[in-house]
Amino acid sequence: MNETRAIDRLDTGPRFTDHDAIRLNRMFRGSETEDWLRAVVEGNLVGEIALVSSFGAESAALLHLVSRIDDSIPILFLNTGKHFPETLAYRDELTDLLGLNRVDLYPELSDLEKRDETGLRWSYDPDGCCELRKVRPLEKALARYDASLTGRKAFQSTTRANLPRFEVDTSDAQGRMKINPLIDWDADRIAAYFEEHELPRHPLVERGFPSIGCSPCTREVKPGEDPRAGRWSGWDKVECGIHKPGEEPFL
Repeated sequence: MNETRAIDRLDTGPRFTDHDAIRLNRMFRGSETEDWLRAVVEGNLVGEIALVSSFGAESAALLHLVSRIDDSIPILFLNTGKHFPETLAYRDELTDLLGLNRVDLYPELSDLEKRDETGLRWSYDPDGCCELRKVRPLEKALARYDASLTGRKAFQSTTRANLPRFEVDTSDAQGRMKINPLIDWDADRIAAYFEEHELPRHPLVERGFPSIGCSPCTREVKPGEDPRAGRWSGWDKVECGIHKPGEEPFL
């Protein structure tokens, strides 16, 4: 089979398997990010794609990269109701600057009324808060897509250090492909990309926030700390639930 053709899928059963992820990782091993991502998108190798973005500290790099390839790709933003005002302003700025096809997602009001009536669930059950405000809305939205793009990078934390470019989403029973275009980019490369393309920085970065989530669960990071140390500080929690920590890589 010609490796540049779309991955074969059955009409029933999972969209993708681990074998598909392995093939894609091998197919594009050593390729430059924009080259292989363009080949995936323009060659329709993984079907319908959406990009999931937090519009956080480094989000502009991937958003710009994708907009250069296909600005019609939906950009899914989880409006949790707990974001910093600066994040919402930055989201609007990047949407206008890059001409993004942004789709805002919201938690179900009935879920919040039943399980977070006070809006304080984050203070005693951050996993439950993330489930209501992030995981459930995203699962519903992603059901129509074959693949999703994420902004995860290996240098951000030890739980992301060995992630591949392509993996099957373990939280999706239908075998959605999860793609990590910037997984092998380091902080210097991201900074250079911002400078090269004159991309605006999130206003909280200069205040010591290298990773930005919801305001109640994000603090400044101290010198020498992991870039994601400010997320859920004091809790045994490293991911919101959208991404599972410790997922096995496909090489």
